[in-house]
Amino acid sequence: MKACIIIANGDKPSKQNINYLIKNDVETIIAADGGANSCYKLGITPQYIIGDFDSISPDVLDYYKDKSELIKYTRQNDTDVEKALKFAIRKKYETVYLLGGTGDRLDHSICNLGIVLKFFAKIRIIIIHGKTVLFPYNKDVKLQSTHNETISLYAFNADTKITSKGLKYPLRNTQLPFGEKESTSNVALADSFELKISGGIIFVIRELKEMKRNGLLLKS
Repeated sequence: MKACIIIANGDKPSKQNINYLIKNDVETIIAADGGANSCYKLGITPQYIIGDFDSISPDVLDYYKDKSELIKYTRQNDTDVEKALKFAIRKKYETVYLLGGTGDRLDHSICNLGIVLKFFAKIRIIIIHGKTVLFPYNKDVKLQSTHNETISLYAFNADTKITSKGLKYPLRNTQLPFGEKESTSNVALADSFELKISGGIIFVIRELKEMKRNGLLLKS
């Protein structure tokens, strides 16, 4: 799996999480414009800084000008994260770990959640934020877990149906249209659970600490 990290201009991510990914062969860091400000504060040098450079601090831009490859796009018909994603797709990355994709701008947070769906056919986007990690799926999966791990599931339309095995609150061909029904804070009953998914993409949100502790973050 060829994977990279994109650091966006939301809440500053954990350096521990970035180091964890790097130690597990996620070799490339891309800063999406103002995400470079977070990199600077964390003492991290991204290989690429991409965007229209309206969010990056001038001092940070000057610091990285001889350390990172700066790629400036002036177009305004996509976000800086989308610019970074399109670059990652051209570079043949299969998976992106998006950090700093959510924060104090609710519009940016919603936009970046939507980007997971928008780019799903071209690249898999996994969002890490705070204590949780979001994975998108659109087909049947069996996932390793730990007993009592919190598992939350969300879908987006009535065409998507989910059947679960190994969760405390079972789903049986269940529809979870966004804004009407969800499976928040479900619980894994054993060391794995299964999901049968048809008719669309779902988000599975899991406990980051548990996944890292059991070596599951890069396997799901």
